[in-house]
Amino acid sequence: MPRMMLTNEAWEILKQRLKDSGRVSNKHEHRKTLEGILYRMRTGIQWRDLPSEFGLWNTIFRRFNLWSQKGLCKNYLKT
Repeated sequence: MPRMMLTNEAWEILKQRLKDSGRVSNKHEHRKTLEGILYRMRTGIQWRDLPSEFGLWNTIFRRFNLWSQKGLCKNYLKT
């Protein structure tokens, strides 16, 4: 399994912000999706080359695009 970037504490904060925004439903797989997005940003690999532990690459890609269009990446994924 690839090394994860989010601590449990950081995930709890992000999860609450996503839930409070009303723009993302509270699904358990969103942490894996977000970890996959962060992994791709950190490594620069192609979406298709994401390790399967994060889920299906095309699901992660679609959610990234959807969350970007909704402004979530801009608002909540800043460092």
